[in-house]
Amino acid sequence: MPSCPECENELDIEMDEVEEGDVVVCDECGTEYEVVGVEPLELVRVDDGLDEDDEDIVDDEEEDE
Repeated sequence: MPSCPECENELDIEMDEVEEGDVVVCDECGTEYEVVGVEPLELVRVDDGLDEDDEDIVDDEEEDE
């Protein structure tokens, strides 16, 4: 069973039921991961809707004010 990279808690994932695009959540720390591959299992952390470029845009807008 895979473990959460953030807190190392085991992730409760049914390997035969998971599909690409599914989102799994760590029960311990609440971190969300998107399934990007199933064989082998590959998980990518889901950010809070902002990527690094979006944060730069917000910072630039604040400087203009």
